[in-house]
Amino acid sequence: MAPVVDPKTGLIRGEDGSDRCWWHGGLDDYRLYHDTEWGWPIADDRRLFEKICLEGFQAGLSWLTILRKREAFRNAFAGFDFEKVSEFGEADIERCLADKGIVRHRKKIESTINNARRALELRDEFGSQAAYFWSYEPGPEDRPAVMDFETAKGLATSPQSVALSKDLKKRGWSFVGPTTVYAFMQAMGLVNDHLEGCCCRQPIEKARADFARPRKQTG
Repeated sequence: MAPVVDPKTGLIRGEDGSDRCWWHGGLDDYRLYHDTEWGWPIADDRRLFEKICLEGFQAGLSWLTILRKREAFRNAFAGFDFEKVSEFGEADIERCLADKGIVRHRKKIESTINNARRALELRDEFGSQAAYFWSYEPGPEDRPAVMDFETAKGLATSPQSVALSKDLKKRGWSFVGPTTVYAFMQAMGLVNDHLEGCCCRQPIEKARADFARPRKQTG
């Protein structure tokens, strides 16, 4: 039996009695991702690089499709070690194109390799990718006053995701449009878009409050 979404709150009540955002749809793997990954603040460069690349692969597809292929993607792209991926050549592109476990899209594969090289440049300039990405975290004044169902459904971009997308493209990144970038920001905890009443919203608010924001290294 399909889970019931409350039309007013956008929440689904689980068998454990907890309310969660509607989009996990009651699927076990998607619920686990909702509970343990989506929205928790991340400062690990490899995870940030992995996520922004996978969001690029998602273009035209669903995140669930990508999530279920994530281990295959990790195997194909050296665990998203961007130093290793930056050295990929034509043989690696052909290997990925033959890998049935991933999305076999040449331009997206080439984009991942290109973006790995750009990621090294970011690290050299800022000390870490994390310092760069977190510099685009919106302030409280730029966030919705209440994260209700209607607000959440309408959030596909933000001024910060537009600005980040523009700067990434200027730096030579690809498959980083404003919608892709906003989904990245949601997932990596730069914003907390869990609904009011969701069992994850307050724990993530606390995690974000306690989180040490990475800063650009100087000197």
